[in-house]
Amino acid sequence: MEHNDVNKDINTSSESITKKPTWGHLIKFTLPTILSILIMSTFGIVDGIFVSRLIDPIALAAVSIVFPFLAFAMAIGFMLGVGGNAMIAKKIGAGLEKEGRENFSLITLVAVIISAAIAFIGIIFPDFVLNILGADDFIRDMALSYMKPFLWFMPAIVLGMVFNQFLITVGKAHYSAVTAVVGGAASAGLNFLFIYILDMGLRGAALATSIGYTLPAVVGLVFFSFSRKSSLHFVRPKLDFFALGRTCINGASEMVTMLAASITTVLMNNVLMDINGPEAVAAAGIMFAGVGIFSALFIGYSSGVAPIISYNYGKGDTDNLKQAYTNSLRLIGIFSAVSIVLAIIARDLLISIYDVPRGTPIHDMASTGFIFLAGSFIFMGFNAFASMFFTALNNGVVSSVLSFFRTLVFVVIAFMILPVLFGLTGAWLAMPAAEVLGFVMTIVFFVIMKKRYNYA
Repeated sequence: MEHNDVNKDINTSSESITKKPTWGHLIKFTLPTILSILIMSTFGIVDGIFVSRLIDPIALAAVSIVFPFLAFAMAIGFMLGVGGNAMIAKKIGAGLEKEGRENFSLITLVAVIISAAIAFIGIIFPDFVLNILGADDFIRDMALSYMKPFLWFMPAIVLGMVFNQFLITVGKAHYSAVTAVVGGAASAGLNFLFIYILDMGLRGAALATSIGYTLPAVVGLVFFSFSRKSSLHFVRPKLDFFALGRTCINGASEMVTMLAASITTVLMNNVLMDINGPEAVAAAGIMFAGVGIFSALFIGYSSGVAPIISYNYGKGDTDNLKQAYTNSLRLIGIFSAVSIVLAIIARDLLISIYDVPRGTPIHDMASTGFIFLAGSFIFMGFNAFASMFFTALNNGVVSSVLSFFRTLVFVVIAFMILPVLFGLTGAWLAMPAAEVLGFVMTIVFFVIMKKRYNYA
């Protein structure tokens, strides 16, 4: 396919990365990705609702314990998807379509190999994994029942994360959104079937969610296998260590973000177990599931706008790059303000869906934590965008530094200090404190790098 044909192919999409990045276009282009990530983020909430209502609220602790391991695998897929997407979208903008398709096919193959290896470790050494995750004797059996089904679906879950990113570049982000809706509905229905009808317990909850996560992989495999006129489709992969390295560097920040979430969740669970036991871990699971709904808005927008930034950077269109940057900052500011208000107003409603009565320790801890975390949204939105923005510019180093300090270094320091000083309140303050420090770094790098990339 010639360069002009590819541009024609891209331009025929209902929303294209080649169009002028006005407010309206940015919202319309990123909306499917926002919806997709938002719905996928509710899969864990659906699990939690059924687990809490049909099994026992304390079983939420087992769900929270296993989450970091699942997030680790998904971080690999997100890294390969986002990092590869930034590189390949830039190549499409520069007219290197054939090379882009070879890189895409190689990335897909690598994703399968790595995810299968992760699943193998979990299957062969489950006790080792659960020890690292912080499971004690009280919830070990529950955590093991919840973890096992995910291991068998791991390659499909990771591939789904990869394909969701590349569907954005070819103008098919709505495929991901529709798949997420269907997957979410399937997950809810299967949770009811497996837990309530078949009495499968936590194993049924994990199986239902795994099936929901698998649908994006199926859609991606079908589309990229048979849509030969698309600018991206499967071809014979060509081993290219430089492209793989560039993909990993570009996507390292996104992997760091999700991986750090896994590490800090393990740290947080251990701290909370020492402070208030399994009830505090269950409260945190409810609280962070709710916060995930709002953070999905920022992640979804940033992921959705990234191909536009990469394409215009590769094409050398400075005017469109500046407009995408400026309009994105304004939109993030609006999203952040609205999210803060909604999170505070809706916190008790979000807790109530888990059938946790008011006045109970779990409810009171989760409600208080929501208030502290909601205040961090104004910083979280800009931080998430900054990381993805530099990834889209193919500067994985800056992106990784921002993510590493914001999501790991600052969080670990906060969790090591604040709970000692303020107890449970300090644990809830750790994440907001990390976001504030990360925001300072975001401003510094935006100022330092603007002359290099001419985005402002």
